Amino acid sequence: MTAERQAHSGHFEEALPDVLMRIVSELHDVAYLIERIEPQLSDTKGETHLTEADRMMVLQGIDLAVQKTRGLAEFIDTVTSTIPAEWLVDVTTAVNLIKLADMQRSLGHGSLRRGHSQPIDESAGAFEAF
Repeated sequence: MTAERQAHSGHFEEALPDVLMRIVSELHDVAYLIERIEPQLSDTKGETHLTEADRMMVLQGIDLAVQKTRGLAEFIDTVTSTIPAEWLVDVTTAVNLIKLADMQRSLGHGSLRRGHSQPIDESAGAFEAF
């Protein structure tokens, strides 16, 4: 099946390394977003509903989540460098299962996103309603 026919049938094959690098980018973004939560929880000023021991466990859990996310990203990044560009995959079904539109666009038939989904210079308290 030619690439043109694939596009008309709603399916499009693309290089596996390109797809994996978009996943790497998303994993780095997840780690960044988790990391941004940590300072909020470590702030001991104000009221807290967690004991000091509970707060420490939450912070350790966040740190572990960041390390695991970055570890997965680096693993995929390294494995991807050994995959021939000729290996093609169709991500249409997988992308359609993703609920977040931004992630769908990023992982779909696009290019690597530069930067993060929520830049650090965004105003405090700003949020996107969903």
